[in-house]
Amino acid sequence: MRCYQTPKGPAIVHLHGHLRRLLDSCKMYRIEVPYTAEQLATACFDVIEANGLTNGCYIRPMVLRGYGAVGMDGKGSPIETYVPAWEWGAYLGADAFATGIDCGTASWSRPAPNTFPGMAKAAGNYNNAQLIKMEAQANGFVEAVALGTDGMVSEGSGQNIFVVRDGELLTPPINGSNLQGLTRSCAMQLAEEAGLRLRVEPVPREALYVADELFFTGTATEVMPIRSLDRIPIGDGKRGPITERIQTRYQDIINGRADDVVDELGCVGTLSSRYT
Repeated sequence: MRCYQTPKGPAIVHLHGHLRRLLDSCKMYRIEVPYTAEQLATACFDVIEANGLTNGCYIRPMVLRGYGAVGMDGKGSPIETYVPAWEWGAYLGADAFATGIDCGTASWSRPAPNTFPGMAKAAGNYNNAQLIKMEAQANGFVEAVALGTDGMVSEGSGQNIFVVRDGELLTPPINGSNLQGLTRSCAMQLAEEAGLRLRVEPVPREALYVADELFFTGTATEVMPIRSLDRIPIGDGKRGPITERIQTRYQDIINGRADDVVDELGCVGTLSSRYT
C-alpha cells in the first residue's frame, strides 16, 4: 500500500481494499488470520507514525506460516503477522511519469488458471514476476508485458495494462493469470468519470503495437505510460492525452489535491486517514 502526505495528514490509498484482498488471499490458502481488518488498519497507521513516515512510504502487511512443521500442509506452524513500512519513491522513476517507459514482451508466460490462485496476493506468485522483470532489464527494458498461456495479453511483472485506441480504453479480463488490481479498478472508474468508453475483453499481443497509447497501473507503479514495446514506438512514442488525463486525476486524488471519487464499488473512495 502507498501512503501520501495530504492536507489532512498521511493517508493510505485503497487501505480497506488492500486489507480485504489480504484476508481473501489468506482464505484461499487456508490461513486463519488472528486479526480483523480494523486491527490491521490501526497497525498500519501505528507503524507509519512511530517511524515518522509520511509522503510516498510503502506499507506491506503480510501474514505467513512461521517456523514449525516442515510438511507441505503447514500444520503446526504458527501464523505470524507483520506490517513493515519504508520510504519508497517512484517505483519506475519520477521522470517516467511524463516520458513513459520502454517495455519488452516476456518470453515467460503468466501461469495458467487453476495452477494456483491468481487472484491471491501471495509472495510465491512473485517468482514468475521476478523472471519476467529480470529478463526485461537484461534486454535493456524497464518493464515487461507478459502473456497468458493462451498467448493473449495478461499483465506486466506487477501491473495491470490498458490499451487506448481511437479514444476508447481496453483492458484484459481477470482470467486467473492476472491480479485484480486496485489501481486498475481506480483507472476504470476514472475513465467512466471522464466519459470514456471502456471495454474489458481479451487483448491479442499485436493490438499493443498499434495502440494509440498504452499504460500500466499498480500500487507501486501508479499510472505509468508505456512509450515503446519491443522497440516499436507506441503512438507518438510519448505519453498520450488520455493517459495523462487519468494519471493527473489519480495523482490529484491520492495527494489530497482533489475530491475523492466514491461509488458503490469504492474503487477510488478509499483514501484513508486518521485525520478525516
